[in-house]
Amino acid sequence: MTEAVVGGLRALELEPGTTVHVKVPATTANLGPGFDTLGLGLALYDDLDITVLDHPGLEIVVEGVGAGEVPLDESHLVVRSLAHSLATQGYALPPIRLHAHNTIPHSRGLGSSGAAVVAGVMAAKGLLEGIVDLDSATLLALATDLEGHPDNVAPALFGGLTIAWTTEQGPQHKKLIVHRGVSPLVLVPEHVMSTALARSLQPKHVPHEDAVFNLSRSALLVAALTQSPELLLAATEDKLHQSYRASAMPETERLIRVLRAAGHAAVVSGAGPSILVLASNPAERLDAAALVEREADSPWQALMPAVDFRGATAAAAD
Repeated sequence: MTEAVVGGLRALELEPGTTVHVKVPATTANLGPGFDTLGLGLALYDDLDITVLDHPGLEIVVEGVGAGEVPLDESHLVVRSLAHSLATQGYALPPIRLHAHNTIPHSRGLGSSGAAVVAGVMAAKGLLEGIVDLDSATLLALATDLEGHPDNVAPALFGGLTIAWTTEQGPQHKKLIVHRGVSPLVLVPEHVMSTALARSLQPKHVPHEDAVFNLSRSALLVAALTQSPELLLAATEDKLHQSYRASAMPETERLIRVLRAAGHAAVVSGAGPSILVLASNPAERLDAAALVEREADSPWQALMPAVDFRGATAAAAD
């Protein structure tokens, strides 16, 4: 490390070839009634290697989801997140090669942008190892700064079921362990959904009785996910956001009605258009996937990830 200054920031001089491997899970937010509050980590991952170069520049290679679509310059979200995180600690982005292998679907309500933000934050943690310690509160604050809401980045960072809220001291979270019987099913359509569009359909005010309804269901959902999976159908009822967004994703809304009528705890995953089914056992999620295959008007991919309990990791690569 040197005290040289680059653009007002100290240069972070690391041995060329130094590589940090980052692994970040997909997430599903809201879970029905827990709008902007509850999130769940899913065992579906983006893997990235960040390697310090021996010459100036930025190299980006993307494989898998997003290849040929995402930018390959400083505007890449992982790079922006990494640069921002380093800058908050007083360091400039060193010359790096970013090699990403992505499996999280983009613009489908599975936290792909949150995962990219978290990947950059975790890469900064790895590069600063032994220089600056980025604790969990700092990681959450950095990721929330860039993502805007903590409900997706909290489960991506920490795994499990997370409750996220904001205080005057910044974003906070509580991680809970999900009951072993809970078996997530994610149904992913071919079409995408803009989070900004989904949020634009949300009213600024809701009826008092709807707010009370969601408060009760959110509390019940925490109990259902951690102790009593048999309550998941009732616990995933919502009156705050899904009905308002239904016009933008009619096939999602129709299939959720079909699934719930058959007894499956189906909700919009994040901002959509994917569907999350919180089954109480593996056999139930197979039944739900078969039902959608029969009823859907267009192809939907059925993913059956486990709950991710670990969250994002960053480690020096061999």
